[in-house]
Amino acid sequence: MRLVLDWDGTVTERDTLDLVLQEFGDVEIYERVEGELERGTMTLNEVIAAEFATVTASLDDVVRHVLEHARVRRGFAELARAQRPLVVSSGFHELIEPVLEREGVLGAVELRANRVEARPDGWRVDFRVSETCEVCGEPCKRGDLPEGEVVYAGDGHSDYCVSLAASRVFATGSLARWLQRRGIAFTPLTDFRRLALEL
Repeated sequence: MRLVLDWDGTVTERDTLDLVLQEFGDVEIYERVEGELERGTMTLNEVIAAEFATVTASLDDVVRHVLEHARVRRGFAELARAQRPLVVSSGFHELIEPVLEREGVLGAVELRANRVEARPDGWRVDFRVSETCEVCGEPCKRGDLPEGEVVYAGDGHSDYCVSLAASRVFATGSLARWLQRRGIAFTPLTDFRRLALEL
């Protein structure tokens, strides 16, 4: 059994991409493209690219903001050291790794995430996955799952398709609501100490 975790809103209590966009991005564009995502007229990759094209701050300034404001769920460090999970994220190595380092678990976690070029004329995202998934019709995390039995924990849109391929799902946020509407079983995600007890 391999434990696979989403990052934003799952490991972290708040979505760090949202933290960055609210501080450094264009709120009007953010609200518009998030609506397009919910309507299914833009893919998640298209939404992320459009949102971060409005960020012109330096990477150092943004990392400083993330480290100041991002909090991880209770029990994450202990779980990371015990389980050595795979973290699969639609976020960026450049923003996730400093938080992992702050928590003392950078070497305990395998990370698969996008990368970003923090350009002064707008950030450019280098997406890890660009191929269209046969199940959901857009680039998604499903292809990052290891073979064999997987326990998955997630919270949002980027977790919808991949959660369906897991043997067991811990969910919160819109993922929990999405699974509930479809009658798909999941365990509510509260914190990682409780998750560890239920593995």
